[in-house]
Amino acid sequence: MAESNQIENSRVEIVWTEADAAQSAHWRSENGMNVPKRVVVADDTMRADDAYRLACEGTGILWRGDFQNARQLVQAMARRSDRKQPPLGATPAETFHLQRRAKGLRARTLSMVLIEVGADFGIGLRRAPNLALACEQAYGKVDAPFVTSLRELLGVASAQQWRLKGVEVTALGRSSSGMARRVFPHYGVFSPVRGEYVDLVAQAPLPGRPGSESSLTALDLGTGTGVLAAVLAQRGVGSVVGTESNVRAIDCARENIDRLGLASQVAVVEGDVFPPTDTRADIVVCNPPWIPARPTALIEQGVYDPESRMLRRFLAGLPDRLADGGEGWLILSDLAERLGLRAESDLPDMIDAAGLSVLEKLDTAPRHPRADDSSDPLHAQRSAEVTSLYRLVVAL
Repeated sequence: MAESNQIENSRVEIVWTEADAAQSAHWRSENGMNVPKRVVVADDTMRADDAYRLACEGTGILWRGDFQNARQLVQAMARRSDRKQPPLGATPAETFHLQRRAKGLRARTLSMVLIEVGADFGIGLRRAPNLALACEQAYGKVDAPFVTSLRELLGVASAQQWRLKGVEVTALGRSSSGMARRVFPHYGVFSPVRGEYVDLVAQAPLPGRPGSESSLTALDLGTGTGVLAAVLAQRGVGSVVGTESNVRAIDCARENIDRLGLASQVAVVEGDVFPPTDTRADIVVCNPPWIPARPTALIEQGVYDPESRMLRRFLAGLPDRLADGGEGWLILSDLAERLGLRAESDLPDMIDAAGLSVLEKLDTAPRHPRADDSSDPLHAQRSAEVTSLYRLVVAL
């Protein structure tokens, strides 16, 4: 089934020469990759060394050979790219930026292997999988063939598997059949694979007296898959509104809420951080991107936010959105401070400037694999990371 309200892809054309004739097609890149200025047509005879050299030069490689061989070519290019280890900086912040730059360069290089996709999402290559449903779910309907990177196409296929299998969320409990409840991320919507922040929302004490949960109202800002809104509703909060500016996430959250049987308690609306109306609530939850840096891919928007813009907007606007006796729940990692990307005084200063105070701070340790990767140059900072839920109230 096609998504509604898909993100529009501007009509940019990619051009190349094939069989001594000029060719063109719509260029599609959800991650904002520019059209390669030069394109060569290649097949199974192309060597990985030659492909890697062309890609490093910024040349697009439009593939006409076997689809599975194209995948193997990208893997061979990745091995060549990984031989170049980024240098270490004098500080954790410098090392972080050098690694980010190297990662971005690697992504652009590997994205230079291109695939032409038909208006029906067919791929006219030998051993090409049927990705029609995955593409329709990610892109919506299209009216003409397009060219995209094989790397993005594989990401679309991977996203469909997330959508089919879902992600277990222990904080949502179990269904009547005893199965752990799940949420199902859509393409381009950040998956709640880091369960520690979800557990914090499940454990934080609700404002008011015990037994009054059904009278509480809540806002979940930037709801994504809708997981935190669902957790609040599962805890008995009577009315929850989730906001989203990402149209894919709106569809995703609504679908998850319906699937969990929580539509009577949770509404998902379009909104840039706060809802468009002057709604006040007893609980206002925000889990903003944790790292103040520019995202280089669509999915990274859930992790990277330049200059902590969403964090600043949440704190500045929170007092006007809290009901009497209400609390703002800010969920944030301290990794940015440990890496030197945000000063330790910045968050307390922002809280003070907004006229807020911290009622309580609940902490948890990371459970993601990178925290245990001793080969990571930033292992010391990642392993010491703390994720916190700040219970914020209007200062007296």
